[in-house]
Amino acid sequence: MSLFSLFGAFEIGLIFSLVALGVFISFRLLRFPDLTVDGSFPLGGAVCAVLIANGTDPFLATLIATAAGAMAGVLTAVLNVHLKIMDLLASILMMIALYSINLRIMGRPNIPLIMEPTIFSVLQPEWLSDYVLRPLILLVVVIGAKLALDAYFSTQQGLAIRATGSNPRMARAQGVNTGAMVILGMAISNGLVALAGSLFAQTQGGADISMGIGTIVIGLAAVIVGESILPARRLFYLTLAVIIGAIVYRFFIALALNSDFIGLQAQDLNLITAVLVVVALVIPLLKKRLARRRNV
Repeated sequence: MSLFSLFGAFEIGLIFSLVALGVFISFRLLRFPDLTVDGSFPLGGAVCAVLIANGTDPFLATLIATAAGAMAGVLTAVLNVHLKIMDLLASILMMIALYSINLRIMGRPNIPLIMEPTIFSVLQPEWLSDYVLRPLILLVVVIGAKLALDAYFSTQQGLAIRATGSNPRMARAQGVNTGAMVILGMAISNGLVALAGSLFAQTQGGADISMGIGTIVIGLAAVIVGESILPARRLFYLTLAVIIGAIVYRFFIALALNSDFIGLQAQDLNLITAVLVVVALVIPLLKKRLARRRNV
């Protein structure tokens, strides 16, 4: 695999580590099966692309796109908390609605950004190649997001969100407004996913209506792979594992697609994802069986 492919895999892995962090919040901390991700990822890309194409500062466009994703998460949570719609169904309904909303926002299936300024082109120095700069900027963003999440979920409000996911009945008994915590947690989760979508659109040179297909699967795969590589209980290591999982996942994908020996092609991406998830789920079971045999 070439150096360019390695940098490309690292770049995409960093972007999807933000998705994985969002999925980690909804699936692991809140225990909320959220499929809104497949809609909020392209929502971030669509909002960001439209704003940039209309002359908005790329940093402001990225911020607004993140806020749009957070609003999508809020709406999903409101359907569940206040309208009493089952969590999975609420997220499916929002995901379906976001497909039409994203088309409305863009006005057409895709918006190119090749000739438009992005946060990467604005920060681009003449002496540094863009395929090196983009991963560096994304690494700073991911580390910042990780540290911010670690700090936030150690606060009283963050602990209340975690308690809501772990034991909502006990959390309510302690005076926690669990409905508000679900809404807040879902806003943070989908805000991160939309941020990833806006960065993805800027690195790939445009937004496309189909760019969100399979995002939730990639996010879950990253979480599962990361937890298999770095099993932990402390939040600091859990979020680190998620980031590592996303990067490792993208490296495996790049290796499989760029390997003449394996012979896989782009249409085999979902197959590779399924195999990686199965392997990541089976490894802990194999470890337990080996440990039992040793004890016997």
